[in-house]
Parts: sequence; structure tokens; C-alpha cells
Amino acid sequence: MMKIGKFEINKDSPVFIIAELSANHNGSLETAIATIRAAKRAGADCIKLQTYTADTITIDSRLDDFRIGGTIWDGQYLHDLYQEAYTPWEWHAELFRVAEEEGLICFSSPFDPTAVEFLENLNVPAYKIASFEITDIPLIELVASKGKPVIISTGIATEEDIRLALDACARQKNNQIALLKCTSSYPAPIGEANMVMIKDFTERFDVIAGLSDHTIGSTVPVVATVFGAKIIEKHFILDRSVGGPDASFSMNESEFAEMVKSVREAEKSIGIVDYSLTDKQLKGKDFSRSLYVVEDINAGDVISTSNVRSIRPGFGLHPMYYDQILGKVASQDLKKGSRMSLDKIN
Repeated sequence: MMKIGKFEINKDSPVFIIAELSANHNGSLETAIATIRAAKRAGADCIKLQTYTADTITIDSRLDDFRIGGTIWDGQYLHDLYQEAYTPWEWHAELFRVAEEEGLICFSSPFDPTAVEFLENLNVPAYKIASFEITDIPLIELVASKGKPVIISTGIATEEDIRLALDACARQKNNQIALLKCTSSYPAPIGEANMVMIKDFTERFDVIAGLSDHTIGSTVPVVATVFGAKIIEKHFILDRSVGGPDASFSMNESEFAEMVKSVREAEKSIGIVDYSLTDKQLKGKDFSRSLYVVEDINAGDVISTSNVRSIRPGFGLHPMYYDQILGKVASQDLKKGSRMSLDKIN
């Protein structure tokens, strides 16, 4: 179990839904604030930031190692991308204030120790480790040492990477850990979502499991919910036409609201293992099959397939007796449409 602000997250709790702001402010504080307010309207429980600068996450180098390939950001250099995408640190206090005003939890992903200390001064209620930082064991140890819930994305992680990250948290005696299944493609193909991993995370690592999703649409979050996800994170944007590094795989307000609705409905549909029937289901048995007289039978007549059949409704004798009564003799006159019963045969 973990607690983030007023939200307790455990195997029986509702899904904790995070709207990821990321770079979707497009360099405007006003847009960032409006996005937080829209996330609240759309049904999010939380708004999440990313806390870095271009210089805390990489260096300004034009060597080939620092040029991006194989993504929607092909050809850009890391420093240029992060310079465009980062959320100015001087905005954070105001964004936290707006989130609190809206009744949203707000926390962030730090990308280096200076970001952790900065966020500590803002009294964040939790931390997120981004997928590409799961191998940064010193960063994870520092975050875990703060004694707050740690949510870890696993987009590039092998099983060994995950165990090393969990061991880092354990060394700091922090067991408030969640693992998010993530596919680090932007956008991510649905065919690579592999939602069965959510159930495996829960069983294999004994942690809360969830989803950090980069697919298009609500299908994967709904499937994740059915597989036991207790946290769902999705990139959120006011309007994709504004543009920005993450716009193409982010949900707008109406799409996010529809996802929230679908997730909440999926939660309700899961239910529990229970073979008992509700009153409505019991009433439905009226329409099941049972044995009825389908043509008049005189006392002494033989019960046959032509005068007794399994039909609707379900008020007669259970069909499991059908073979047993065939060839028996009627003990009384039986009218067409009457219920068959064992006391009417010899």
C-alpha cells in the first residue's frame, strides 16, 4: 500500500489517474496553468511535472552520440530537445499552488540530485522515476531516501534492471513502490503494450503495478485496469494543434475524460469471484430451459421425445432428468403446457 496525499493506493483502491504535463505547456506558464485546470475537469486525480533543465539531463554536444535517431524527434540533438521541452523551475511553485487549488495531487519526475532537493523544498508527496532513468541507481537511492512513495516506469528495463531499482529502494528501507508498465515508443504501438506484465509485476515483485501509456486512445488503459493496474499515467494537452515535442501522443481534455469514464466503468465491471446470483440474475432463470408437456398425455401413456421436451421457460423439471424419464409411464393425465415433475410418472 502507498499513500500519496489523500489517496491510498492498494489492491482494492480505485485507479489513481495521472495527467502528465511534460512539455505540453509549449513554453507558456498560462498554458501550463490552463492545462492543470483542464486535467481536473477531465477527471484526473493528479498532475505530474518533469523537473530538469537541458544542462541537468545532458550536455550541449554536437557529437553523433547526442543526436536522436529512431524516434519522432529524429535529427534533433538532446540538449536542443530538452531546452525546448523543460518546465522552468521558477514555475513549479505556482503550478503546485494551482493544482492544490483544483484539488489535484501534484508531484514530479526529478532527473538529477539538484532536482530532488528542489522538489523536497516544495514538499512533494511522491516521486516518479522516468523509464530512461531506471538505471540511475544513485538517483533512485536518493529519491527513495526521502521516505516518500516512488513510482518507477519500466519502459527500457530488463528484469535485472527492475530488481536493481527495487533493491536500491530497499536499501533505503522504502517499500512504498509502484512499477509502471511502459513502452518507450512515441507513440507506442498497441501490439507492444503487453498488458499481461501488469499482473506479473504484482506477483513477481510484490508491488503496486500500473501503466505509463504512450499508445493512442483508451484501449490500453482499460485493459490495464482489468489486469489490475492501480495507477494510470497519460500525457495530457490542451490542444494538439499548439504543437510541442509530446503533442502527437498526448490526449486532449475530451479524450482524457472519455478515458477516465472508460477506466471507471472497467473498474466496476471487474467484480469479484462469486457464483451466487443476484435477484435480477435469479429472475433471469425464468427464461432458462426446463421439461414441459408439449402434447396431451393420458395416464398410462409412455413419456417420449414427442410429448415431453426441454423448452423455455424454466419452471418445470430440470433438463438433467430428461433421459431418466423417457420410457416411464405417466401416473395421471397431463395437459399440454403443464410443467413436468417426477411425481407425475411411475
